[in-house]
Amino acid sequence: MSALPEDTPDPTAPPSAEKGLTPRQARLLRITVASVLLITLAVVLVLRLASRTSVLVVGVYGLAMVLCGVVIELSRNGRTRLGSWLLGVGLVAALAADWLLLP
Repeated sequence: MSALPEDTPDPTAPPSAEKGLTPRQARLLRITVASVLLITLAVVLVLRLASRTSVLVVGVYGLAMVLCGVVIELSRNGRTRLGSWLLGVGLVAALAADWLLLP
């Protein structure tokens, strides 16, 4: 028979078994993802401008890059959930604008 109540966590269990990422790890993960997407969008912007010069191309990819910067700043300030939602919705909107608006 155990001396611990049933709802008490097992002290011998590894810490990762109790919950997922720590807040610091989540912030670093969002910052890393947003930074990689920022660099990727910059490369895609250069490639798209090489094939066709358009203000819409610069606008769509420029706004997506600004969004990545906003997500990085939100993550630095502890707003990882809001940053994640903005990054997801913003990237879907950028891809939709690329597919629908750009010739």
